[in-house]
Amino acid sequence: MNTPVTTPEPGVAPPRATARDWAGLAVLALALLLLAIDATVLDLAVPAISADLAPSTPQLLWIIDVYSFVLAGLLVVMGNLGDRIGRRKLLLIGAAGFGIASALAAWAGSPEMLIAARVLQGVAGATLMPATLGLIRSIFQDPRQRTVAIGVWSAMAGGGAAAGPLVGGWLLEHFWWGSVFLVNLPVMAGLLVLAPLLIPESRDPHPGRFDAFSAVLAMLALVPVVYAIKETAAHGLDLGVLVIGLVGVGAGMAFTRRQRRLADPMLDLRLFALPRFRVAVLTNMLAVFALAGVLFFGSQYLQLVLGRSPLDAGLLMVPGLVASVVGSLTAALLVRRWRAVVVLGGALVVTALGAAAFFAVDASSGAGAFVLGFTGIGLGAGVAMTVSADLVVGSAPAERAGAAAAISETAYEVGLALGVAVLGSTVMAVFRRGLDLSALPGELSATASDSLSSAVDAVDALPPSAAGEFLSSVHESFVSGIHLTVLGMVAVLLFAAITAVRTKTPRE
Repeated sequence: MNTPVTTPEPGVAPPRATARDWAGLAVLALALLLLAIDATVLDLAVPAISADLAPSTPQLLWIIDVYSFVLAGLLVVMGNLGDRIGRRKLLLIGAAGFGIASALAAWAGSPEMLIAARVLQGVAGATLMPATLGLIRSIFQDPRQRTVAIGVWSAMAGGGAAAGPLVGGWLLEHFWWGSVFLVNLPVMAGLLVLAPLLIPESRDPHPGRFDAFSAVLAMLALVPVVYAIKETAAHGLDLGVLVIGLVGVGAGMAFTRRQRRLADPMLDLRLFALPRFRVAVLTNMLAVFALAGVLFFGSQYLQLVLGRSPLDAGLLMVPGLVASVVGSLTAALLVRRWRAVVVLGGALVVTALGAAAFFAVDASSGAGAFVLGFTGIGLGAGVAMTVSADLVVGSAPAERAGAAAAISETAYEVGLALGVAVLGSTVMAVFRRGLDLSALPGELSATASDSLSSAVDAVDALPPSAAGEFLSSVHESFVSGIHLTVLGMVAVLLFAAITAVRTKTPRE
């Protein structure tokens, strides 16, 4: 049971997965499902947390964002650590840590305690994500079976994102806000019991020396960059954010130079010399980029422009998230017929076509066009994320599966941050430029352009004769921002699709 998984000799057919291996996949998928639910469930609990703990605005932002900052900064380090000490061992440590952190978060008595618990969740999450994908790489050595397994793994991410608001809404309706964290405990307990029975250990038999300085540089590179991207999206670029971002870029350059000099690098940069690896990482990032951007402005469009309730808006997003799950599960069938890079290119084209449907939305109607477009984006992104993750971990030697998985997860996190920052900032920039604030009192004109919500709230201060015209300009400006953003998104996705299809690789 504790025998490390080995790589088959060249020319020897890789072993097929057993029933126990597929049962182990179910355990890994359940852990990822929980992480995905946890990533979306917290937003619904923010009002209840604010009422109970009374955090300041900065504290509330840290409660929401610190998890992703820590997670992004530690993915590469933890992926490398799993290759060295054992991926199953790291998975078990992470599951125990995530359970403890969830209990601390559920019963947090102050904003500071909740922030600390979220930090611990980020640390534990950074161990779980690359460990699950790395274990799939080592357990499922047959390429076709591995693609199916990664499809299931990706589907759990999409399914969790879709289930998060539904699970969170039900829990918050019946229990206190801490229940959204306690739902993690039975799953993590089951993982601790079942993983040693169903999942074989795997590690790099010759890991070399662990370079602590590289670990520090990796965190100094990723955390400031992700922070700067998120802050720019939320509040615009200022000198402090720019300096923080430049610190991250400088640390990233130092990290890259150091990896090239080390005999046993934490991140094997030679993988990026492989065309299929580069295309896979880029595709993974762009698929998440498109999905995250639409989630950011789509929710606002449905609720604040079309006037749908939060529940209605959530239900209108369900088809797109379900399509993402379907795409993940069908990716394995597609790569059996066509080269993986061709499937990637086709998935990006489908994503671009879905984005193009948003040209049909307007300020008075467009729910149908939104559902159609988001469904196309979800379907294309689901296929792209599965195939790209398969290419990333399949390109790396089995003994470096954890480090390769960490690259895939880091691309996911960066794509998530960039989607909100770039696409969200573009929508808001066009929105602010198109607003006519002349009808507003001086004290409101400054705050009305902060967000779509602020502009809609400002209508209440206007007389009925001016309110309708101002609200119409607010809606039209936001929709104009969506149209311009979609134009750029479609162009980027089509360029990436062409790049993928033209990549020269052996037929899988």
